[in-house]
Amino acid sequence: MCDYSLHAVRSRPAKVGEKLISTSFWRSSTSGFAAQDNREVAICLLPGTELAFEEDVKFYHRWIGTKNTGFRVARFCTSGAHLRDQHHDALEFPNGRKVLVTLLTGGQRATVLQLPVNRESADQLRSVEPQADTVS
Repeated sequence: MCDYSLHAVRSRPAKVGEKLISTSFWRSSTSGFAAQDNREVAICLLPGTELAFEEDVKFYHRWIGTKNTGFRVARFCTSGAHLRDQHHDALEFPNGRKVLVTLLTGGQRATVLQLPVNRESADQLRSVEPQADTVS
């Protein structure tokens, strides 16, 4: 998912193993993720996508300035999706805390570890899984 504020930025879906960087986008008032080798295209993440960062994730806090989460792994999620005209793209950390993607400091490098399984893929996996033996 790419936040509403990225409507003027070219985008594409993330791929497993892809190297991303947090960045601001030209002609946009927001930031997000881009491929490390092409910062002009926003990389859209689906809720449930897992990311591993090279260093602890840092974000801007209103009163404190830059803050460290203490974590290098996060799962992409949405926050406040029912609220219109607000940023919704967020990262959820192992302690349950969520941070909006637009608040991440720039230049943070991450790798896409895993994409969420969609319903169609899950159904296909179930159809090829061996059935458990039953004892009567």
